[in-house]
Amino acid sequence: MYPEWSPEEVAEKLTRGEKLNLVDVRERDEWQQGHIAQARLIPLSELTNRLDELKQGNEPIIMVCRSGGRSGKACDYLASLGYSVINMKGGMLAWTDDVVTGD
Repeated sequence: MYPEWSPEEVAEKLTRGEKLNLVDVRERDEWQQGHIAQARLIPLSELTNRLDELKQGNEPIIMVCRSGGRSGKACDYLASLGYSVINMKGGMLAWTDDVVTGD
């Protein structure tokens, strides 16, 4: 199992200037409609082929999607491979801070 953080917890850490390893697993069209500025896009459908892009220093990888379902699946998969992951519960639907649109 893996921990979950609320969008408020993530936003608070970003506001304090903490460096977070955010990975958005939505599809590109969803990403373009609005995403967290510090996040990287690796769609769930491409995750298995892009594992080499995951940066796993001392920081856990915080997975984000629309509502928390796909990011939960990504967390399950990555945790089974030994990655330290956190799911942002509620996803972007629960995110109330600023977003960036486009690529």
